[in-house]
Amino acid sequence: MSKKKSADLENGSIGKLLVTLAVPSIIAQIVNLLYNIVDRIFIGRMPSGDLAMAGIGIVTPIVILVAAFSSLVGFGGSPRVAIKMGQKDNDGAEEILGNSFTLILLISLILTTVFYLFKEPIVMAFGGSSNTSQYAIDYLSIYLIGTVFVQIAVGMNPYINTQGFTKIGMMTVAIGAGLNIILDPIFIFGLNLGVKGAAFATIISQFVSAMFVLKFLFGNKTILKIRKKHLKLKKDVVLATLALGVAPFIMQSTESIVLVSLNNQLLKYGGDIAVSAMTIMSSMMQMIVLPISGLTQGAQPILSYNYGAERYDRVKKAFKLLFISCLTFTVVAVGSLILFPGFFVRIFSKDPTLIEMTSWNMRIYFAGMCIFGMQMACQQTFLSLGQAKISLFLALLRKIILLVPLIFILPLLMQDGLTAVLLAEPIADIIACLTTTTLFAIFFKKKFPKEEVIIEAKAQ
Repeated sequence: MSKKKSADLENGSIGKLLVTLAVPSIIAQIVNLLYNIVDRIFIGRMPSGDLAMAGIGIVTPIVILVAAFSSLVGFGGSPRVAIKMGQKDNDGAEEILGNSFTLILLISLILTTVFYLFKEPIVMAFGGSSNTSQYAIDYLSIYLIGTVFVQIAVGMNPYINTQGFTKIGMMTVAIGAGLNIILDPIFIFGLNLGVKGAAFATIISQFVSAMFVLKFLFGNKTILKIRKKHLKLKKDVVLATLALGVAPFIMQSTESIVLVSLNNQLLKYGGDIAVSAMTIMSSMMQMIVLPISGLTQGAQPILSYNYGAERYDRVKKAFKLLFISCLTFTVVAVGSLILFPGFFVRIFSKDPTLIEMTSWNMRIYFAGMCIFGMQMACQQTFLSLGQAKISLFLALLRKIILLVPLIFILPLLMQDGLTAVLLAEPIADIIACLTTTTLFAIFFKKKFPKEEVIIEAKAQ
């Protein structure tokens, strides 16, 4: 089975491989998107839905941070696993897999302990009030119990996908998300548990997903297995995994910083309705980013494996197809949002004032995202090829170096503060995109032509 799967990644049609591997990943991301939307719809229908939603919003940065740590290990180790497989070193790949599992368990213990001990001051520091803090604490107290399940379900799933089993990876996500949608109304309304019910539904669903992940990775249907001999942490394996995982970790964890910055400035210059508009636009942002994320995750095993196997011609073909696909998607998707904003806003609200403001804001906010697919393709390829340092820089560039400072600087330079805050996003998107693609072009010219000449010389 190992040989068959290796032959597929090394010799199969790039186009067919990308479709086979990416479609399940895209579906999994869309399922996650639907889960997030439906989850908040149920909470919003509670008797005190507005306050409950605010409470959930307060703890969202913690939820993002927990997921970010799972990406630190999952997306830090899985490209290295695929590279090892391409080098025909499955024992080395299993060593990374085993160390990653132990690391996931250790991180889960630390996160649960720290957040649980300091949950009340954290809630207040994140914007809790006398009206909303209890909802936040109720949700967080339950959610933290399931931290280890979230870490396993999200953090170990990439090790299934990177072996080429993306349908299995999709099913582990879909099972949990589907179960959560079923359990939400039962626990929230049927058992009258409110936000606690939403938290219970989440951790039960993540537990089921985690068990499916572990059953597969400990079973006989996988190429690589979690083995007892590889569970002991090794310094070089852990450091290499964390070094490569820092970029996706920063990409996720800094999202909370961006949201806090945007909401504070929008409240200052546009009032509560501007913050409401941003909530809708953030959902639309996910509708664009998550499918592309699924596409790039599907391409990762192809890129990493063939890079490890020194099949650089196939790496180039896979990248070109990924680049074209990502760019085409963002042009079409963002173009639709800009041309028909009202249609999309009405999915979330029927308030005429909110629809009008959000529609206007969208045309500014999404103006630079038409070319965002270029950055996603290049940045993920850097990550897939094990380029940790440049991946880290690019992860920091868009959000921390550019976007957050611009959110606070531009309103000082423009008379219309609201427009200035919104302009920070397209300016950061365009600069980051052009920088990323330029660096990637330089990397490609330096790396692959020279290597290909060497391979051709050996062949002759």
